[in-house]
Amino acid sequence: MDLNLLKALDALLDERNVTRAAERLGITQPAMSGILTRLRDSFDDPLFSRTQRGIIPTQRALDLSKPVKQVLRQIDTLLQPPVFVPSTASLTFTIAATDYALRAIAVPFLSALKVKAPRIKVSLLPVENERVHSQLERGQIDLALLTPDSTPLDLHARELFKEHYVCVMREDHPAANGRKLTLKEFCALDHALVSYEGGGFYGITDDVLEQLGAKREVTLSVKSFLILPEILRSSDMVAVLPSRLVSGMEGLAISEPPIAVPGFTKIAAWHERTHHDSAHRWIRELLFMACADRK
Repeated sequence: MDLNLLKALDALLDERNVTRAAERLGITQPAMSGILTRLRDSFDDPLFSRTQRGIIPTQRALDLSKPVKQVLRQIDTLLQPPVFVPSTASLTFTIAATDYALRAIAVPFLSALKVKAPRIKVSLLPVENERVHSQLERGQIDLALLTPDSTPLDLHARELFKEHYVCVMREDHPAANGRKLTLKEFCALDHALVSYEGGGFYGITDDVLEQLGAKREVTLSVKSFLILPEILRSSDMVAVLPSRLVSGMEGLAISEPPIAVPGFTKIAAWHERTHHDSAHRWIRELLFMACADRK
């Protein structure tokens, strides 16, 4: 049955007058009369009898009054967007990210989330670039923290920030004299780097040095960003790291490198499946604000 027929029947039962019921629905009196004819055919009952003061419902119409109102209320509830209350919300939100993104983005985001929505659970998973699209599509993850070159074009995405590299060493390192290192001093130090593939001793910094006809000595390669600051605190090694990774860390001296190392942009990506979901939209906005606060 056409939903509009039920709305018309409800209006006729309330108003007991064809003209007033038509005005309530924003249609003409002849159109309402036509709808009443369709209602009588659908329910195989006259439904209303005409009197000098309007119309009166038959017993069949009176029996339909309560169920019709109930159905219309249920449909209205169905069509209303769900109300999301952060303070009482209980759900699990899954984020895929590199260890760098976990430190630079997830840490401040979680601090804000625990204050505003303490019952929301967050699952942090390693990002798998080749699987991220299918994971988002299937609901295995809700958000991925990526770079533009690794973000599938058909996903929703938002730029979080542009990152730059800094030179990092322990705060009492012999070379930590409060000034920017010269290129010669920089290359003479013992270097460490992060190799996502594992075992590599050549990175973007070495590309820049090679263009300048210079070379550094890299003696340590690690697969995770998170272990490197601790290694730097307990050695004379130096590393070129993303600034947000080491921001606020104690025991480290941070300065601009003597060369211009190209930075990168961090992106948040999600699927159309959750694009309009009120809870997910609120969580994403909180993450965006957490990143903006650290700019």
